Amino acid sequence: MSLGDDHGYGDSARAESSGEYGGSGTTRTRLPDSDSYGGARRGRSSSRSLVTVVGVVVVLIAAIAFANRGGGDSAGSAAESQDRPQTSTTAPSGTQPVQTTNNGVPSGFPRTEQGAQSAAANYAVALGSTQMFHKDARHALVDGLFTAEAAARLKAPMDQAYSADFLKTMGLDANGNPPTGNTFVSRVVPVGTTVSAYTDATTKVAVWYMGMIGMSGERSTDPVTSTWKTWTFDLRWADGDWKITEDTQTDGPAPVPGDDRAATSDEISKAIEEYGGFTYAR
Repeated sequence: MSLGDDHGYGDSARAESSGEYGGSGTTRTRLPDSDSYGGARRGRSSSRSLVTVVGVVVVLIAAIAFANRGGGDSAGSAAESQDRPQTSTTAPSGTQPVQTTNNGVPSGFPRTEQGAQSAAANYAVALGSTQMFHKDARHALVDGLFTAEAAARLKAPMDQAYSADFLKTMGLDANGNPPTGNTFVSRVVPVGTTVSAYTDATTKVAVWYMGMIGMSGERSTDPVTSTWKTWTFDLRWADGDWKITEDTQTDGPAPVPGDDRAATSDEISKAIEEYGGFTYAR
């Protein structure tokens, strides 16, 4: 499928924040005791230095005692630790990425929960790429990533969705190519994955991702924008790998936009050419 049901990422907003400092009172200026460059400054009193040192030592001792204290309300501490999210839900597994590919897409994922998550993340990258805008490449991706039944069902509707009229609205010709001197951008960058149901035969994996889509060029009227979405895949173990049977997308969750300066079209085009993608593993 495309990056979104509307075949685009949508508009991204830029948040602006402002603040000011204020206050009242008289500003006190202390003149130098001697020449600013050649003279010596008046030293601080030894009593003030001693008080500062003693204060720091007391704080350190208190911090060490707090960190090393034992006993206490062990039951309460255990209950609190159970309420906290486990780091294993977001931490990487350390499992190495797969070493095989199918039409340039990683393949041969383990028949495990982690393998299903890795598969879903890499499938999102492939289905969100510019290859989806070329008929032959799109068919190859669908045949490789979906079950045979799902692929046969989806090809015709996808061809209708990626019609010449739709490609034209994206600034592409009927074959999915951008105008000379322009760079068409369509990328998915997975941020994380989660499993809502799993067996060794079927599983459901959601991929939270940031996407980019648009045309980079001096005369482009559709600049590259970013969006945040969640792509959910129903996977089935078939032909020695995880295959997609169904997929859906929802918007967000999106973080508050930052104050980063928007790049020029030349900078975007150069970055797309210089920075390749990754093979994702849970």
